[in-house]
Amino acid sequence: MAFENLSRAALVVLSLATGMSNASAGEAAKIISRQISDFHIGRNETRFGPLEFVGGLEMVSSNSLFGSLSSIRMRPDGKSFIGVLDTGHWLTGSIERDAKGRLLGLSGVEITPMRDRVGRLHEGKGQMDAEGLALDGDRILVSFEQDHRVDVYPDPGFLVSPSVATIDILIPQDEMRANRGIETMVVAPRSSPLKGAPVIVTERSLNEDGNRLAAILAGPLKGQFAVARDGSFDVTDGAFVPGGDLLLLERRFNMSEGIGMRIRRIKGRDIKPGAVVSGDLLVEGNFNYNIDNMEGLDAFQAADGTTHIILVSDDNHSILQRNLMLEFRLVD
Repeated sequence: MAFENLSRAALVVLSLATGMSNASAGEAAKIISRQISDFHIGRNETRFGPLEFVGGLEMVSSNSLFGSLSSIRMRPDGKSFIGVLDTGHWLTGSIERDAKGRLLGLSGVEITPMRDRVGRLHEGKGQMDAEGLALDGDRILVSFEQDHRVDVYPDPGFLVSPSVATIDILIPQDEMRANRGIETMVVAPRSSPLKGAPVIVTERSLNEDGNRLAAILAGPLKGQFAVARDGSFDVTDGAFVPGGDLLLLERRFNMSEGIGMRIRRIKGRDIKPGAVVSGDLLVEGNFNYNIDNMEGLDAFQAADGTTHIILVSDDNHSILQRNLMLEFRLVD
């Protein structure tokens, strides 16, 4: 359900009125959404370089676990999704659309605690600070910060299963920054030179040249590479698009410069061991745009065959921040 004309304060009050209990394992979470019609605030433009803004949502819930969304992946149906929260929870549900195909709300949402390698549940973020997520056939790969690792979960069955394996991240643990670890967890197309390999990019774990550490975790091009760092932006997520290019979401969030986000496109052929990649800037936004602490990005094929991009924000469970979902169509 969406309420287009609600103020943010009214949205919060309405969410609280729908229920006061927290979700337990696998409990449904009621999401109240307000549609966002403009990406550049107060302007009706929809084209931003090679991206066309389709619509967005601001979301709240009476469930105190809802928020801190780190990554999102769409299922092949283009409606169902899986997400991870940095509190160590799965977020599952479906996207609903209005008659014009714009984001309308979320339905069937459940928040479920993640289990570690021996099936334990953890309080706090020390062991289960989930940041990245990738769907890879019959398995789901999740990257974690602080205890830096990539764990494997079965799909189906991930909601109730412990992780069944851990993948070597190739990057030495002593080179990883505690809270600036593996934010981006993606799997390359099998038709690409990377042959379906998992790929990781760190948020702000830097090599001696000041570039972000990254790695190809398997396949014929297995090895480390780097992503050039430009200014105060950090990498927070990514997704491969048809043809094998990699989109990277970058986020700026500090007191002196304010919020910012941008998306870069890196040629798939440039991703190889020893490379330093940068890519082309597709779009950039600041406090004049409907953005927040942008953390998650996915690309998927819409019903009309075009490539759509979904972005989500991490509100850090703060009343001063928002849970946003934004959608773009990749035009060029």
